[in-house]
Amino acid sequence: MAPGTAEFGFELLVCRWAESAWPPGSHEDADGSGAASAPARAREDAVLVARQLGTQERRWDTVVLECDPAGLAARARFGERELDSDLLHVVRNAPEEWAWYRDALPHPGYPWRYVRAAVHRAAGRGVVEKRRRGNRIEIRRVAPYPNWLRRIVAVENKPDLDASAARALSAQLEHDVETGLADEIWVATEATGDRIEPALLEGLPVDVGIVALSFDGGDDAASPAGPHVRTDASVEWYPSEVTPPDADRDEERRRRRLELAERAYGRGWRSYHETMRPDCRHFELRRIGRALVPHCAAKSRSQTAAECAGSCPDFEPEPPAWRTRGWPIEGGPGKGIKRLLAGRREWIRDRERERERT
Repeated sequence: MAPGTAEFGFELLVCRWAESAWPPGSHEDADGSGAASAPARAREDAVLVARQLGTQERRWDTVVLECDPAGLAARARFGERELDSDLLHVVRNAPEEWAWYRDALPHPGYPWRYVRAAVHRAAGRGVVEKRRRGNRIEIRRVAPYPNWLRRIVAVENKPDLDASAARALSAQLEHDVETGLADEIWVATEATGDRIEPALLEGLPVDVGIVALSFDGGDDAASPAGPHVRTDASVEWYPSEVTPPDADRDEERRRRRLELAERAYGRGWRSYHETMRPDCRHFELRRIGRALVPHCAAKSRSQTAAECAGSCPDFEPEPPAWRTRGWPIEGGPGKGIKRLLAGRREWIRDRERERERT
Protein backbone atom coordinates (compact mmCIF):
# COMPACT_ATOMS: atom_id res chain seq x y z
CA MET A 1 0.00 0.00 0.00
CA ALA A 2 1.11 3.56 -0.65
CA PRO A 3 1.72 5.71 2.42
CA GLY A 4 -1.45 7.27 3.75
CA THR A 5 -4.54 7.37 1.60
CA ALA A 6 -3.73 10.28 -0.69
CA GLU A 7 -2.69 10.10 -4.32
CA PHE A 8 0.30 12.26 -3.38
CA GLY A 9 2.09 9.46 -1.52
CA PHE A 10 1.43 7.02 -4.36
CA GLU A 11 2.86 9.55 -6.79
CA LEU A 12 6.12 9.82 -4.86
CA LEU A 13 6.56 6.05 -4.82
CA VAL A 14 5.82 5.85 -8.54
CA CYS A 15 8.53 8.45 -9.18
CA ARG A 16 11.06 6.50 -7.13
CA TRP A 17 10.12 3.27 -8.90
CA ALA A 18 10.57 4.97 -12.29
CA GLU A 19 14.04 6.20 -11.29
CA SER A 20 15.19 2.71 -10.42
CA ALA A 21 13.25 0.37 -12.73
CA TRP A 22 12.29 2.23 -15.91
CA PRO A 23 11.09 1.15 -18.47
CA PRO A 24 8.10 -0.95 -17.37
CA GLY A 25 8.51 -4.55 -18.38
CA SER A 26 12.29 -4.26 -18.71
CA HIS A 27 12.68 -7.16 -16.28
CA GLU A 28 9.81 -9.28 -17.60
CA ASP A 29 9.72 -12.21 -19.99
CA ALA A 30 7.01 -11.35 -22.47
CA ASP A 31 5.11 -14.49 -23.41
CA GLY A 32 3.28 -13.06 -26.40
CA SER A 33 -0.14 -13.60 -24.86
CA GLY A 34 -2.77 -11.23 -23.52
CA ALA A 35 -2.32 -7.50 -23.09
CA ALA A 36 1.36 -7.63 -22.13
CA SER A 37 2.38 -8.76 -25.60
CA ALA A 38 5.13 -6.27 -26.38
CA PRO A 39 8.71 -7.51 -25.93
CA ALA A 40 10.51 -6.55 -22.76
CA ARG A 41 12.65 -3.48 -23.45
CA ALA A 42 16.12 -3.26 -21.95
CA ARG A 43 17.20 0.03 -20.47
CA GLU A 44 19.53 1.79 -22.87
CA ASP A 45 18.75 5.40 -21.99
CA ALA A 46 19.65 7.59 -19.08
CA VAL A 47 16.45 8.34 -17.16
CA LEU A 48 15.43 11.52 -15.36
CA VAL A 49 12.11 11.74 -13.52
CA ALA A 50 10.08 14.83 -12.63
CA ARG A 51 6.61 15.35 -11.23
CA GLN A 52 3.77 17.82 -11.76
CA LEU A 53 5.06 19.24 -15.04
CA GLY A 54 3.39 20.12 -18.30
CA THR A 55 1.95 23.02 -20.26
CA GLN A 56 -0.73 25.59 -19.58
CA GLU A 57 -3.30 23.21 -21.06
CA ARG A 58 -2.13 19.98 -19.43
CA ARG A 59 -0.13 18.96 -16.38
CA TRP A 60 1.17 15.42 -15.89
CA ASP A 61 1.67 13.65 -12.57
CA THR A 62 4.99 12.10 -13.55
CA VAL A 63 7.28 12.88 -16.47
CA VAL A 64 10.04 10.46 -17.47
CA LEU A 65 12.80 11.76 -19.72
CA GLU A 66 14.63 9.10 -21.71
CA CYS A 67 17.95 10.71 -22.52
CA ASP A 68 21.05 10.03 -24.55
CA PRO A 69 23.73 9.38 -21.89
CA ALA A 70 26.46 11.26 -23.80
CA GLY A 71 24.10 14.17 -24.48
CA LEU A 72 23.02 14.29 -20.85
CA ALA A 73 26.65 14.45 -19.76
CA ALA A 74 27.23 17.30 -22.23
CA ARG A 75 24.16 19.13 -20.92
CA ALA A 76 25.93 19.44 -17.55
CA ARG A 77 28.27 21.99 -19.18
CA PHE A 78 25.39 24.49 -18.93
CA GLY A 79 24.85 24.09 -15.19
CA GLU A 80 22.31 22.39 -12.97
CA ARG A 81 19.62 25.05 -13.26
CA GLU A 82 17.05 24.93 -16.01
CA LEU A 83 17.33 27.05 -19.12
CA ASP A 84 14.04 28.86 -19.71
CA SER A 85 12.67 29.59 -23.17
CA ASP A 86 14.57 32.88 -23.55
CA LEU A 87 17.86 31.34 -22.47
CA LEU A 88 17.34 28.36 -24.75
CA HIS A 89 16.85 30.72 -27.69
CA VAL A 90 20.27 32.23 -26.98
CA VAL A 91 22.18 29.08 -26.05
CA ARG A 92 20.91 26.87 -28.88
CA ASN A 93 21.69 29.49 -31.54
CA ALA A 94 24.86 31.05 -30.15
CA PRO A 95 27.55 31.06 -32.89
CA GLU A 96 30.89 29.31 -32.75
CA GLU A 97 32.71 32.58 -33.46
CA TRP A 98 32.03 36.08 -32.15
CA ALA A 99 29.03 37.76 -33.78
CA TRP A 100 26.57 40.54 -33.05
CA TYR A 101 23.71 38.86 -31.27
CA ARG A 102 21.10 40.20 -33.70
CA ASP A 103 23.01 38.67 -36.62
CA ALA A 104 23.66 35.41 -34.81
CA LEU A 105 20.19 34.68 -33.44
CA PRO A 106 17.02 34.11 -35.45
CA HIS A 107 14.27 36.64 -34.97
CA PRO A 108 12.42 35.61 -31.80
CA GLY A 109 9.03 36.98 -32.78
CA TYR A 110 9.15 39.58 -30.00
CA PRO A 111 11.20 42.77 -29.42
CA TRP A 112 14.98 42.44 -29.49
CA ARG A 113 15.33 44.20 -26.15
CA TYR A 114 14.08 41.04 -24.45
CA VAL A 115 16.69 39.02 -26.31
CA ARG A 116 19.36 41.45 -25.17
CA ALA A 117 18.24 40.95 -21.57
CA ALA A 118 18.43 37.16 -22.08
CA VAL A 119 21.94 37.52 -23.50
CA HIS A 120 23.03 39.33 -20.32
CA ARG A 121 21.42 36.63 -18.15
CA ALA A 122 23.03 33.86 -20.18
CA ALA A 123 26.46 35.47 -19.89
CA GLY A 124 25.93 35.96 -16.15
CA ARG A 125 25.32 32.22 -15.78
CA GLY A 126 28.30 31.33 -17.96
CA VAL A 127 26.32 29.51 -20.63
CA VAL A 128 27.49 31.89 -23.39
CA GLU A 129 30.36 34.35 -23.71
CA LYS A 130 29.66 38.04 -24.23
CA ARG A 131 31.74 41.06 -25.17
CA ARG A 132 31.05 44.63 -26.29
CA ARG A 133 32.48 45.94 -29.55
CA GLY A 134 31.61 49.60 -29.86
CA ASN A 135 27.86 49.87 -29.41
CA ARG A 136 27.26 46.24 -30.24
CA ILE A 137 27.03 43.22 -27.97
CA GLU A 138 28.67 40.15 -29.45
CA ILE A 139 28.22 36.57 -28.24
CA ARG A 140 29.95 33.23 -28.67
CA ARG A 141 28.94 29.81 -27.49
CA VAL A 142 30.85 28.03 -24.75
CA ALA A 143 29.86 24.64 -26.19
CA PRO A 144 27.29 23.29 -28.63
CA TYR A 145 23.97 22.69 -26.94
CA PRO A 146 23.59 18.89 -27.09
CA ASN A 147 20.73 16.83 -28.46
CA TRP A 148 20.26 15.09 -25.10
CA LEU A 149 16.52 14.35 -25.07
CA ARG A 150 15.29 11.23 -26.83
CA ARG A 151 11.74 10.65 -25.60
CA ILE A 152 9.22 12.10 -23.15
CA VAL A 153 6.93 9.68 -21.34
CA ALA A 154 3.90 10.93 -19.40
CA VAL A 155 2.50 8.92 -16.49
CA GLU A 156 -0.84 9.55 -14.79
CA ASN A 157 -1.03 8.18 -11.26
CA LYS A 158 -4.40 6.83 -10.13
CA PRO A 159 -4.05 4.38 -7.23
CA ASP A 160 -7.81 3.78 -7.10
CA LEU A 161 -9.03 3.85 -10.66
CA ASP A 162 -12.77 3.46 -10.22
CA ALA A 163 -15.30 4.13 -12.95
CA SER A 164 -15.80 7.83 -12.18
CA ALA A 165 -12.06 8.49 -11.99
CA ALA A 166 -11.53 6.61 -15.27
CA ARG A 167 -14.19 8.68 -17.04
CA ALA A 168 -12.56 11.94 -15.92
CA LEU A 169 -9.11 10.68 -16.86
CA SER A 170 -10.11 9.30 -20.25
CA ALA A 171 -10.73 12.74 -21.79
CA GLN A 172 -7.36 13.98 -20.56
CA LEU A 173 -5.58 10.97 -21.99
CA GLU A 174 -7.32 11.37 -25.33
CA HIS A 175 -6.03 14.95 -25.39
CA ASP A 176 -2.51 13.66 -24.73
CA VAL A 177 -2.76 11.14 -27.56
CA GLU A 178 -4.06 13.73 -30.01
CA THR A 179 -1.51 16.44 -29.23
CA GLY A 180 1.46 14.04 -29.27
CA LEU A 181 3.66 16.22 -27.10
CA ALA A 182 4.74 13.11 -25.20
CA ASP A 183 5.96 10.06 -27.10
CA GLU A 184 4.33 7.55 -24.78
CA ILE A 185 1.58 7.66 -22.15
CA TRP A 186 0.98 5.39 -19.17
CA VAL A 187 -1.48 5.08 -16.33
CA ALA A 188 -0.01 3.81 -13.05
CA THR A 189 -2.51 2.26 -10.67
CA GLU A 190 -2.29 0.25 -7.49
CA ALA A 191 -2.50 -3.51 -8.00
CA THR A 192 -5.65 -5.13 -6.63
CA GLY A 193 -4.56 -8.75 -6.95
CA ASP A 194 -7.57 -9.59 -9.12
CA ARG A 195 -7.07 -11.91 -12.07
CA ILE A 196 -8.04 -9.00 -14.35
CA GLU A 197 -7.07 -5.59 -13.04
CA PRO A 198 -10.09 -3.22 -12.98
CA ALA A 199 -8.15 -0.63 -14.99
CA LEU A 200 -8.32 -2.94 -18.02
CA LEU A 201 -12.12 -2.82 -17.90
CA GLU A 202 -12.32 0.97 -17.99
CA GLY A 203 -12.76 3.02 -21.15
CA LEU A 204 -9.21 4.30 -21.46
CA PRO A 205 -7.72 5.06 -24.89
CA VAL A 206 -6.16 1.97 -26.45
CA ASP A 207 -2.87 3.83 -27.05
CA VAL A 208 -2.31 4.29 -23.31
CA GLY A 209 -0.32 1.73 -21.32
CA ILE A 210 -1.37 0.45 -17.90
CA VAL A 211 1.03 -0.64 -15.16
CA ALA A 212 -0.20 -2.02 -11.84
CA LEU A 213 2.13 -1.37 -8.91
CA SER A 214 2.21 -3.10 -5.55
CA PHE A 215 4.20 -1.61 -2.68
CA ASP A 216 4.34 -4.47 -0.19
CA GLY A 217 4.94 -3.51 3.41
CA GLY A 218 3.11 -0.21 3.77
CA ASP A 219 3.94 2.70 6.06
CA ASP A 220 5.31 1.73 9.47
CA ALA A 221 4.69 4.72 11.70
CA ALA A 222 6.50 3.07 14.61
CA SER A 223 9.84 2.96 12.80
CA PRO A 224 11.63 6.15 11.69
CA ALA A 225 13.49 4.12 9.10
CA GLY A 226 10.32 2.52 7.79
CA PRO A 227 9.99 -1.06 6.55
CA HIS A 228 11.70 -2.79 3.68
CA VAL A 229 9.20 -2.44 0.85
CA ARG A 230 9.30 -4.45 -2.35
CA THR A 231 7.82 -2.87 -5.45
CA ASP A 232 6.18 -5.19 -7.94
CA ALA A 233 5.24 -3.75 -11.32
CA SER A 234 2.99 -5.67 -13.68
CA VAL A 235 2.41 -4.32 -17.18
CA GLU A 236 -1.27 -4.93 -17.91
CA TRP A 237 -1.31 -3.17 -21.27
CA TYR A 238 1.55 -1.87 -23.38
CA PRO A 239 1.17 1.60 -24.93
CA SER A 240 1.49 2.62 -28.53
CA GLU A 241 3.95 5.32 -29.46
CA VAL A 242 2.01 8.50 -30.18
CA THR A 243 4.86 10.52 -31.70
CA PRO A 244 3.45 12.37 -34.74
CA PRO A 245 4.84 11.20 -38.11
CA ASP A 246 6.17 14.69 -38.91
CA ALA A 247 7.80 15.17 -35.49
CA ASP A 248 11.30 15.64 -36.92
CA ARG A 249 10.13 18.62 -38.97
CA ASP A 250 7.97 20.22 -36.26
CA GLU A 251 10.20 22.90 -34.71
CA GLU A 252 7.42 24.19 -32.46
CA ARG A 253 6.91 20.73 -30.93
CA ARG A 254 10.66 20.34 -30.48
CA ARG A 255 10.88 23.70 -28.74
CA ARG A 256 8.01 22.95 -26.35
CA ARG A 257 9.42 19.54 -25.49
CA LEU A 258 12.86 20.96 -24.83
CA GLU A 259 11.44 23.63 -22.52
CA LEU A 260 9.56 20.90 -20.65
CA ALA A 261 12.71 18.78 -20.44
CA GLU A 262 14.73 21.71 -19.11
CA ARG A 263 12.21 22.27 -16.33
CA ALA A 264 12.40 18.61 -15.44
CA TYR A 265 16.21 18.72 -15.51
CA GLY A 266 16.38 21.68 -13.16
CA ARG A 267 13.56 20.72 -10.82
CA GLY A 268 13.38 16.97 -10.36
CA TRP A 269 10.58 15.15 -8.56
CA ARG A 270 11.94 15.62 -5.05
CA SER A 271 11.15 19.33 -5.23
CA TYR A 272 8.10 18.73 -3.00
CA HIS A 273 10.24 20.10 -0.16
CA GLU A 274 10.01 23.51 -1.85
CA THR A 275 6.21 23.56 -1.71
CA MET A 276 5.79 22.01 1.76
CA ARG A 277 6.97 23.12 5.21
CA PRO A 278 9.97 21.06 6.35
CA ASP A 279 10.69 23.84 8.88
CA CYS A 280 7.65 22.63 10.88
CA ARG A 281 8.54 20.66 14.00
CA HIS A 282 6.11 17.93 12.95
CA PHE A 283 7.60 17.42 9.47
CA GLU A 284 9.55 14.18 9.07
CA LEU A 285 10.89 11.97 6.30
CA ARG A 286 10.02 8.28 6.35
CA ARG A 287 11.81 5.65 4.31
CA ILE A 288 9.37 3.56 2.27
CA GLY A 289 11.55 1.05 0.51
CA ARG A 290 14.06 3.12 -1.47
CA ALA A 291 12.01 6.31 -1.32
CA LEU A 292 11.91 9.12 1.24
CA VAL A 293 8.37 10.41 1.63
CA PRO A 294 7.07 13.16 3.92
CA HIS A 295 5.32 12.24 7.16
CA CYS A 296 3.43 14.47 9.61
CA ALA A 297 3.91 13.53 13.27
CA ALA A 298 0.90 15.64 14.24
CA LYS A 299 -1.41 13.78 11.84
CA SER A 300 0.39 10.44 12.29
CA ARG A 301 0.31 9.85 8.54
CA SER A 302 1.72 10.95 5.24
CA GLN A 303 0.34 14.39 4.45
CA THR A 304 -0.51 15.94 1.11
CA ALA A 305 1.31 18.95 -0.31
CA ALA A 306 -1.87 21.02 0.05
CA GLU A 307 -2.18 20.15 3.74
CA CYS A 308 1.44 20.94 4.55
CA ALA A 309 1.36 24.73 4.48
CA GLY A 310 1.56 27.68 6.81
CA SER A 311 -2.24 27.63 7.09
CA CYS A 312 -2.19 24.14 8.63
CA PRO A 313 -3.65 24.35 12.18
CA ASP A 314 -0.92 21.98 13.41
CA PHE A 315 1.95 24.02 11.96
CA GLU A 316 4.61 24.91 14.52
CA PRO A 317 7.96 26.45 13.62
CA GLU A 318 11.03 24.58 14.71
CA PRO A 319 12.10 25.56 18.23
CA PRO A 320 15.19 27.81 18.23
CA ALA A 321 17.03 25.20 20.32
CA TRP A 322 16.87 22.81 17.36
CA ARG A 323 18.86 25.29 15.30
CA THR A 324 21.56 26.30 17.75
CA ARG A 325 24.29 24.41 15.93
CA GLY A 326 25.21 26.61 13.02
CA TRP A 327 22.06 28.72 13.26
CA PRO A 328 21.04 30.83 11.42
CA ILE A 329 23.41 29.98 8.56
CA GLU A 330 23.01 26.20 8.44
CA GLY A 331 19.54 26.06 10.00
CA GLY A 332 17.81 23.20 11.77
CA PRO A 333 16.24 19.89 10.70
CA GLY A 334 14.16 21.57 8.00
CA LYS A 335 17.28 22.87 6.28
CA GLY A 336 18.84 19.45 6.69
CA ILE A 337 15.88 17.81 4.97
CA LYS A 338 16.22 20.18 2.02
CA ARG A 339 19.94 19.44 1.75
CA LEU A 340 19.31 15.70 1.92
CA LEU A 341 16.68 15.70 -0.83
CA ALA A 342 18.74 18.03 -3.02
CA GLY A 343 21.72 15.73 -2.56
CA ARG A 344 19.70 12.66 -3.56
CA ARG A 345 18.46 14.46 -6.65
CA GLU A 346 22.04 15.33 -7.59
CA TRP A 347 23.10 11.73 -6.99
CA ILE A 348 20.54 10.55 -9.54
CA ARG A 349 21.86 13.03 -12.11
CA ASP A 350 25.44 11.87 -11.54
CA ARG A 351 24.42 8.22 -11.79
CA GLU A 352 22.72 8.75 -15.15
CA ARG A 353 25.69 10.68 -16.54
CA GLU A 354 28.00 7.84 -15.54
CA ARG A 355 26.10 5.52 -17.89
CA GLU A 356 28.10 7.01 -20.76
CA ARG A 357 31.38 6.02 -19.10
CA THR A 358 30.46 2.43 -18.30
